Amino acid sequence: MFMGEFQHSIDSKGRVIIPSKFRNQLGSNCILTRGMDGCIFGYPEDVWRELEEKMKHLPLTKRDARAFSRFFYSGATECEFDKQGRVNIPSSLIKHAELDQNCILVGVSNRFEIWNLDNWHHYNDETEMNIEDIAESMEDFDL
Repeated sequence: MFMGEFQHSIDSKGRVIIPSKFRNQLGSNCILTRGMDGCIFGYPEDVWRELEEKMKHLPLTKRDARAFSRFFYSGATECEFDKQGRVNIPSSLIKHAELDQNCILVGVSNRFEIWNLDNWHHYNDETEMNIEDIAESMEDFDL
């Protein structure tokens, strides 16, 4: 399980250190892709394969299913860790997440997310202001 927040910097070559707590769960690589809310999703290979299997069953005749598949897969890339525990984030993903020098990596159960630090703070502040309403809506999911 991925959890916690880790603030890091991206160097001029687009490399960011993946926290050792995350790397221990990832092995030698991870899959990065465009995420929701303007971040990057990072997956261990086994979780990515599970998602891939589920996405194979999306109906080709549904426009939203095609759009989601294109969005998700076209941004995906396999990233290997270098000796310093860094991955090189492709420029298309850097652009998608508006990453600059300061970023934050956030653990979210079976994935991690990479956020622009300012965008994360804005998103988190907004979420905190509405957490009671959000929590109430989770009752439908048996939480």
